[in-house]
Amino acid sequence: MNTLPCQGCKGLCCGPVPITDKERKLIHKKLKAMPKKLREGLAHQQRFPGTCIFYDVNHDRCGIHSFRPDVCRLFGYHEDLVCFRKPELATKGKAPIKERHVGYLSIDFTWKDFQ
Repeated sequence: MNTLPCQGCKGLCCGPVPITDKERKLIHKKLKAMPKKLREGLAHQQRFPGTCIFYDVNHDRCGIHSFRPDVCRLFGYHEDLVCFRKPELATKGKAPIKERHVGYLSIDFTWKDFQ
């Protein structure tokens, strides 16, 4: 399978990220289990406005990749979530998102909501 060319994007496609209540609860639980030093290092990074609060600027990748929201997992491969650097990968139809979003990371939910 072809992969997205995310390295070098600096998180420009990462946000604002819509999340469901279930995802919000999972992220909160997993962040609590994350080593404090790693969690605090991620929390205090400077990002572009609107970029997801969990984008790891220092490593140019998602800081919560293993428990990222579904929309992030689907990004780049569906016609309504196209990667501008590799649009040919968006060969699937509309993204199959069924649950209602409760807000957006970096707008409705910030680091203070996950502490």
